[in-house]
Amino acid sequence: MAMPRSGNTLFGSLMNQNPDIAVTPNSITLEIMKDIFLLKQTDTFQNYSDHKSLDNVLSSVYKNYYKDWDYKYIIDRGPVMTSGNFALIKKHLGQPVKCIILWRDLLDVLASYIKWFENEPTAYPNRYGKNTIEEKLKMLMNKDGSIAKGLTAIQNAILPENKHMCHIVRYENLVTEPKKCLRSIYNFLEIEYYPHRYHNLDQFSVNGLKYDDNIVGNNMHTIKTELKLEENPYKKMIPESIIKEYGHIVL
Repeated sequence: MAMPRSGNTLFGSLMNQNPDIAVTPNSITLEIMKDIFLLKQTDTFQNYSDHKSLDNVLSSVYKNYYKDWDYKYIIDRGPVMTSGNFALIKKHLGQPVKCIILWRDLLDVLASYIKWFENEPTAYPNRYGKNTIEEKLKMLMNKDGSIAKGLTAIQNAILPENKHMCHIVRYENLVTEPKKCLRSIYNFLEIEYYPHRYHNLDQFSVNGLKYDDNIVGNNMHTIKTELKLEENPYKKMIPESIIKEYGHIVL
């Protein structure tokens, strides 16, 4: 789990070099489970409350969704630790929960969005329209915004009762010390290490599929082929009001 613009696509591209592993793009599996779970609130279900049968369906979601994926390990990317989601996963996954948290400095995340907005002015026209940079960033940070949802999941994950199930990967470490960083992930997952390639990186793909960025705006998921930590000049464009309100948030 992660906020957007935090190395999700890079992490997936690196890990997917291992033929035994599939790191998914943003996954809908949790949305499926939530929709099924919400059926318990309907009059039809409450009129005849067959909890066991519905729980059987919930417990089969992951297995059935990925049954045609020929991988030994699947790392499902989703907001696992948001309210209610973790309880569903813990009850119905059928094995111990392990969460990998990708963390990038929040102001760097915001700066990355500014760069994307500037380079892709038509991105998400129905969502952001002609709003100012400050207004766009506030939309990302409100309770239903993309960044806020990821941040909430991370904050829930690092609570004392959940922290033992989580492994934190910092973006700057992934970029500057990738081998050491990935070794720590393999140790956490308790699976055999795979010798990864850290140059001439491939764009993200898994199970024969790639992102269709025509949906959100070009280059949303384009990664650089070489690992390099660079200062983002767009960080200087973050409005002072945004820095004052959110700059204190750290992990």
